Amino acid sequence: MDANEAYAETTVLDLAATPLREVNATLQAVSGQANHRDFVIEHPRGAHAIAVGLDGPITVTVRGSTGYYCGGMNKLATIRVEGSAGPGVAENMMSGQVIVDGDASQYAGATGHGGFLVIKGNASSRCGISMKGIDIVVHGNVGHMSAFMAQKGNLVVLGDAGEALGDSLYEARLFVRGSVKSLGADCIEKEMRPEHLAILADLLERAGADARPEEFRRYGSARTLYHFDIDNAGQY
Repeated sequence: MDANEAYAETTVLDLAATPLREVNATLQAVSGQANHRDFVIEHPRGAHAIAVGLDGPITVTVRGSTGYYCGGMNKLATIRVEGSAGPGVAENMMSGQVIVDGDASQYAGATGHGGFLVIKGNASSRCGISMKGIDIVVHGNVGHMSAFMAQKGNLVVLGDAGEALGDSLYEARLFVRGSVKSLGADCIEKEMRPEHLAILADLLERAGADARPEEFRRYGSARTLYHFDIDNAGQY
């Protein structure tokens, strides 16, 4: 690719000179190769769908903020955004890591099946919506309806949570250090047992978070909506 510059083992991809489709094709093509591991994307300028569909243990650093769906469908890759991310960052991630140095917009980590999403700033509404195994650590606050219909995985919030946290969730674990504006349907506060403290300690360490597990409260499903019950009809 003419617009690329290779320095040592790092390949620079410049979105000011190279179309996004070509940049993504380059990343996807080398995901399974052993000779290319580190990439830098310059001048993202809020472009959508940067570094999507990667399927190998490569490292991608995006120097700037991104638009929709950055790192979507990630598998094995480590993607770092040196800025903020638009809606749907790490959407449907399978494995690997996505780290956002700034804030994240709506539905960060939506439907994620695995992997690790770290947001150093705040996350907007519906963070972790329908998560299916992903682990998410937010250093700041999360907006309303976060972890809506969350099925599996862990959502850790060092700041505060907005309205209707964990609405209609299943077996995901929610850990919040700050205040919770309100809990959603079928979400309740639960006992923090030793095994939960251990899980939380590991997640905080991996996310580089300056917090102690004992400072958090745990929330989970009351399990009253698993099967239809006429007495609970108003909550469906």
